[in-house]
Amino acid sequence: MTQLTKSQIIEIIEELERYKGRHTELITVYIPAGYDVNSVQRQLEAEKSTAKNIKSTGTRKNVIDALEKLVRELKTFKKTPENGLVLFAGNISKVEGSQDLRLWAVEPFMPLKSRLYRCDKEFVLDDLREMLEVSEVFGLLVLDRKEATIGLLEGKRIASLQKMTSGVPSKVRAGGQSSQRFHRITENLTKKFYKRIAEEMKNIFLNMPKLKGIIVGGPIPTKDEFLDGEYLITNLREKVIGKIDIGDASESGLQELVIKSQDLLINHERVLEKKEIENFFINLGENREKTFLGESETKRALEAGAVDILFISEKIPKSLTKELIGIANNMGSEVKIISTEITEGEQFYNMGGIGAILRFKI
Repeated sequence: MTQLTKSQIIEIIEELERYKGRHTELITVYIPAGYDVNSVQRQLEAEKSTAKNIKSTGTRKNVIDALEKLVRELKTFKKTPENGLVLFAGNISKVEGSQDLRLWAVEPFMPLKSRLYRCDKEFVLDDLREMLEVSEVFGLLVLDRKEATIGLLEGKRIASLQKMTSGVPSKVRAGGQSSQRFHRITENLTKKFYKRIAEEMKNIFLNMPKLKGIIVGGPIPTKDEFLDGEYLITNLREKVIGKIDIGDASESGLQELVIKSQDLLINHERVLEKKEIENFFINLGENREKTFLGESETKRALEAGAVDILFISEKIPKSLTKELIGIANNMGSEVKIISTEITEGEQFYNMGGIGAILRFKI
């Protein structure tokens, strides 16, 4: 079977959430990566014997039929898929006394760790939902001696969390003030400003379990003064993965900081997605015969088995997305769902939102 993408998992979750059993007759089975699929099959066979004790005739029949359907499905697997397997089965009919027995088999896009068998009034979806959550976030700080902005890179989204100003006067000082006295005043105000920034970062980031790292941006002397002065507590100072030279300490500076930090974020989802769609655009310009753009051309290439990588914007209607991914899975084509949260993704959507890089010319 083929691993499902995030968007496909979302669709399955949304579908399964709609189903409620009249009694405890909807079955969920989680088989972790590397677990013996035959052992699970034997467990389900044993559960059939237990289910015979259910008093309600209708519920007993629905549970046993669902278990038999699961056992038959497991017999088609010689071993557990690479990332594990999740099975859902049960009677989803809304009409009392009638049966609409369905089964879903899901191989997730990342390794499954849990082992579960449950028969309940609804399907257990918590572990699949957890996979969709952002697994890591990065703290962002841009600062100079006048202002600072603290932000967060979460998935592909850049959020501004706190803006601060220092109150440090400009270099043009009032008459009569000595140079040394003015210097002392500005240095004291700057140090107080750095302390305020550090305290605010502590409040925001210290108890953030998914914090992967912190990136600091600013002019050469300022960011170095802040970091070398050890204003940050040790726990956060150890989280600093890089410092970047930029001159903008406003919200737009956060955008610039992320762009200039691509080497640091090389494995981060936003950067990877940006590179993927940039690669598509490069191929579209340089290798037009093996790069298709648009629904009709791409679908024709998919059906011919010519597509190496299928690109679909997240804004494309779900029915069409599902159809194209289904063909891609049957043909062994890789699928990339492109977000519109990045500029290139928005551009791709405006150009039709469907494209492909081909294995061979057609």
